[in-house]
Amino acid sequence: MTDVMIPPALILIAGALLVPFLNGQIRRLYVPAISLAALGATLLLAPGMECNIPALHGYTASLLHVDTLSLVVGYIFAFAGLLALIYARDEERAGHQVASLLQIGSGLGIVFAGDFFTLFVFWELLAVSSVLLIWYGGTPGSRDAGLRYILLHIFGGGCLLGAIVISVAATGSFVVGPVQPGLSLLLLLVAIGVNAAFIALHVWLPDSYPRSTVAGAVILCIFTTKAAIYLLARTSPGAEGVAYMGGLMVIYGVVFALLQNDVRKLLSYHIVSQVGYMVAAIGIGTALAVNGGIAHLFNHILYKSLLFMCMGAVIAQTGRSNLSELGGLAKKMPVTLVTCVIAAAAISGIPGFNGFISKGMIISAAAEAHLSVLEIVLIVGSVGTLLSFAKLTYYTFFAKNEGIEAREAPLPMLVAMVIAAACCILYGLYPALLYAILPFPVDYHAFGLSHLAESALVIIAAAAILFLAAKLFMPKDKNVPEFMELYRYCGNGFVWFCTGPLTWLAGALASVQDRIIKGLAWFVTNPVVAGHILVLAAVTPLAGWFCTKDQAAAFTQSLDKKMVAYPGDHELIQGSGYGLFLVSLLLLVYFLVVFINY
Repeated sequence: MTDVMIPPALILIAGALLVPFLNGQIRRLYVPAISLAALGATLLLAPGMECNIPALHGYTASLLHVDTLSLVVGYIFAFAGLLALIYARDEERAGHQVASLLQIGSGLGIVFAGDFFTLFVFWELLAVSSVLLIWYGGTPGSRDAGLRYILLHIFGGGCLLGAIVISVAATGSFVVGPVQPGLSLLLLLVAIGVNAAFIALHVWLPDSYPRSTVAGAVILCIFTTKAAIYLLARTSPGAEGVAYMGGLMVIYGVVFALLQNDVRKLLSYHIVSQVGYMVAAIGIGTALAVNGGIAHLFNHILYKSLLFMCMGAVIAQTGRSNLSELGGLAKKMPVTLVTCVIAAAAISGIPGFNGFISKGMIISAAAEAHLSVLEIVLIVGSVGTLLSFAKLTYYTFFAKNEGIEAREAPLPMLVAMVIAAACCILYGLYPALLYAILPFPVDYHAFGLSHLAESALVIIAAAAILFLAAKLFMPKDKNVPEFMELYRYCGNGFVWFCTGPLTWLAGALASVQDRIIKGLAWFVTNPVVAGHILVLAAVTPLAGWFCTKDQAAAFTQSLDKKMVAYPGDHELIQGSGYGLFLVSLLLLVYFLVVFINY
């Protein structure tokens, strides 16, 4: 099939350009309408459809290349983007609306890009729009978090461009596909690692998402990390080392999420953890694993965006974001409570909700691949996830707080939240709806006894831990040491080294250089006499040991007279003897160089 369609990304990007020229109610209706049009265009796509534009000699920009992998990710990007804009209907700043449309458009552009350079352009546009959404947060830390985001993603973008150039030079192909092992693959994995929040490259995520706007955080949690997972699945599935990085992300994210007091920082660390399941799945690389990873991407966007919606509604209605300051909202915000419980159950892998399906596929794939350690890590991560969201739900809605004032979220927020919650249940009860659009045929029984028993053990383990150590999970008003602190420590150390030891060394070298230059200038003024002076300067200290006092004094007087008289008669350096001296000196240096290197 070679049917040509308009790329959904262009609908959103072109639509974003008109936003500043619209006002009031028209703009509030226009923005979600553009997203709805992009969703409609995405739903009309079918494998084989293309949109290619000749650009340069030998290169054609492929703005649309549809297959089963890009289609399933495109569906959820377009749908979740629409929900996020419905949720953000009351956001009236034109710049924020433009950034939101560009974010959705660049995400869809990455998914449907058929060539690497088109993908790179959308990859960078995704970073730019993300920074704008962070800066619109308007908190004291938003500006600095955005700058840190820029620095790390410039590094990631540079690695991606380097990988593309090396790969294209080696293969002659611009097509987005598997990358051969070597430097290009290493650079590609680093670039993907930045956006997918690999450990040590993840610091931008918990640093920036909590400082974005309420609506901006919902949009941010959808695209950046998941676009990276898509590219990982497209270019390098089946790398076992990547699978174990995913396992590390699962545990690391859960542990740090449990330590958080800020609700959006807790959710941000759980993005690291949940994306770790996807990274592990793509690293395993089997058909079941890749299906599980993409299914988890699909499900994660639904429940994670719903969790950010719920916590965003809480923040908007109470003005508070710390668990230690919340509580008592169960009766004041009942719809938000119900949708949050559904999302918490989904991310925790409770049967009947969508996370149960995809998480089970990934764990089963690890078992089939005989990666027992990874399988155990993924199960332990499930226990930690359930503990995290038991903590989040209890301290947000049920903890005693008589003084809190709040009312239910506005209608647009509730509409988006209810639709997302319904989807979490729908895909949890009828997984065949998701199986039908996954990249490979699915042979997996989600409600098998082994998977149900595994989920029961996770629930029992989490309940036992809560019963025995509930006080350990109480929110605390203190800063938790984070990986960013290591970056700051190293950065401060680098600045100290540059302003301290390095500056001293530069000064010392400059002083030595100055003395050498002055010495050479003194020597070449009259090399013959200067050479005589140097010989006398070397011999005079020895004269006191080997000569009489009178002879030693004569040496000293001769040296003093020559130093005072230097440079002396310039005629002495103009004769043939001076030329012979220089030639002899040059030959001596040449002989020494040849002899040393022989």
